Amino acid sequence: MQYRTLGRTGIKVTPYALGAMMLGQLGNPDRQEAIRIVHRALDGGINFVDTADRYGDSEVVVGEALTGRRDDVVLATKFWGPVDDDINHRGASRRWIVQAVERSLRNLQTDYIDLYQLHRPDAETDIDETLSALTDLVRQGKVRAIGSSSMRGSEIVEAQWMSERRGFERFRTEQPNYSILDREIEREILPVTQRYGMGTLVYSPLAGGMLTGRYRAGQENDVFRSTRTGMAHFRDERRLAVVEQLIALSAEAGVSLTHLAMAFAIAHPGVTSAIAGPRTMEQLDDTLAGVDVSLSDDILDRIDAIVPPGESVGAMDMVYRGPEVGDATLRRRPSAQRSAA
Repeated sequence: MQYRTLGRTGIKVTPYALGAMMLGQLGNPDRQEAIRIVHRALDGGINFVDTADRYGDSEVVVGEALTGRRDDVVLATKFWGPVDDDINHRGASRRWIVQAVERSLRNLQTDYIDLYQLHRPDAETDIDETLSALTDLVRQGKVRAIGSSSMRGSEIVEAQWMSERRGFERFRTEQPNYSILDREIEREILPVTQRYGMGTLVYSPLAGGMLTGRYRAGQENDVFRSTRTGMAHFRDERRLAVVEQLIALSAEAGVSLTHLAMAFAIAHPGVTSAIAGPRTMEQLDDTLAGVDVSLSDDILDRIDAIVPPGESVGAMDMVYRGPEVGDATLRRRPSAQRSAA
């Protein structure tokens, strides 16, 4: 594989990163197979592994898999989400960060983390509190670089300004959602990260599995019938109709839909790596088989004609969009004020 520089850190990473969320309790509970998947990814040339403390036992799986190979891997993990029932074992406060990093270091069986990321913005914690704590971790040698995930453009800028004003370490990376079906970050997030020299690690380049060709319009399957939260987008007829167009385009281009989708994600100059999150060895092997796929300008133009740049078709319903979108009370005046207006 070729290598790209992770923002301006000088760290070299592969354009495909291994996402470990599905390796463990949340996806593949077979510990030995999950470890073999990590080994296969490394043997296939990937040097970048991303996980999080809230992904069940994923950090433990990764830690076991990297025994004897730790220094060959750029290792990233994340904090913010709840890891148990303790109300303070979550968020971005200094109190939790100094505990969370020790927990992750134990799980990962390492004494340093290459990239430590704030998984989601924390509206209840001042960003300078978070950056101050993360700066201490870098100076202590426990963390090499820090990053953010799912931030709005304004939040990225605010964090960069705060770091410059207060002399803190700055976020070197951002991890947003990006795929052919989900292109909104082309409008603001990618231009902002490029302006600040940040690396961008995009997750769900296969749109949660919709860009594998497995889910087709007019076909019933277990996911379509599922009542689980986070599954509604698989029944979105708009997204399914676009998938049919992309399947036809991929066939004409002579590449699988999976390879088309991954190659699209890393074609943008603002994207450093696309995170593939396989659950099985077969899924990983399919991803690795497409590492050399490159899309011509003609194919990229035709993708643009199907899903215009900066636009999305529906949305993955599990994607974080901020409280101002999820909480209706934050975008509606009280009824008394509305009636008086």
